[in-house]
Amino acid sequence: MTTVNDRVLTEIKLKGVTPFKEGKVRSVYDLGNALLIVVTDRISAFDYILPNGIPFKGMVLTKLSEYWFDFTRDIVENHIITTDAGKYPAALAPFADILRGRSMLVKKAKLVPIECVVRGYLAGSGWKEYKKSGTVCDRKLEAGYEESCKLTEPIFTPSTKAEEGHDENISIEKMYGIVGKEIGKQLEECSLKIYKKCHEKALKSGIIIADTKFEFGIYEGKLIVIDEMLTPDSSRFWPQASYAPGRGQDSFDKQYVRDYLEGINWDKQPPVPNLPEEVVRKTSEKYLEAYKRITGKSLI
Repeated sequence: MTTVNDRVLTEIKLKGVTPFKEGKVRSVYDLGNALLIVVTDRISAFDYILPNGIPFKGMVLTKLSEYWFDFTRDIVENHIITTDAGKYPAALAPFADILRGRSMLVKKAKLVPIECVVRGYLAGSGWKEYKKSGTVCDRKLEAGYEESCKLTEPIFTPSTKAEEGHDENISIEKMYGIVGKEIGKQLEECSLKIYKKCHEKALKSGIIIADTKFEFGIYEGKLIVIDEMLTPDSSRFWPQASYAPGRGQDSFDKQYVRDYLEGINWDKQPPVPNLPEEVVRKTSEKYLEAYKRITGKSLI
């Protein structure tokens, strides 16, 4: 285990527990009939893991996902078995202090290989494409939108899941070719329902969820939502108080880190630069504030 200031955990090693997958942020372990997902404090940008960890980030992602999974249980079931480290299998007891607050014991679902992206506002790559061609993911939109404008209706824009590098935006028809029309329609319907319900809830907390992405799996023949949900890593969170169409927005997500890296003209090739202490601190504060606003609770 690597720690910084006793608050930042960037590497997970659970001796004697079978590794399943190592992601940019998450370490996943195979427990036989279930998986253990441990969320580190690592942060990635432009497909690279940065040298610095972000204090409390793993806890925010875990606890906020747990909050949204419970909030949307009426729409679709999710993969959580428990997040209480005291109820994990006995083999994990020696690691309880590491796992507490930043891990989930989850159902072992079969991954549906589609990133389910929902866009409620015109930002990022969607805005760049719209300016150029009037489309988002090759989907024609009405004319007259400005940057950061709210779309008349949220749109579902699926992409493939890439193990490395960028995901590829695909058409609805291509999605049907990959997962079948029945599952594809369920993915779109569930994604839009989740987004609309959670967007409305977040607005009451002073946060705009501009866009987000979901992942789904099949468990016991049913579609369930998996991985993380509506976190600052998987979504654009904007403060409603300062929102104004026609420009880029302040954010509660890792856009702050991306903006710093763009500002120093990093060529997005190794070596990956260190983040200054101020950027690390402010990023941590943004994640913690997003959690507090949405849930009404302080994490620390």
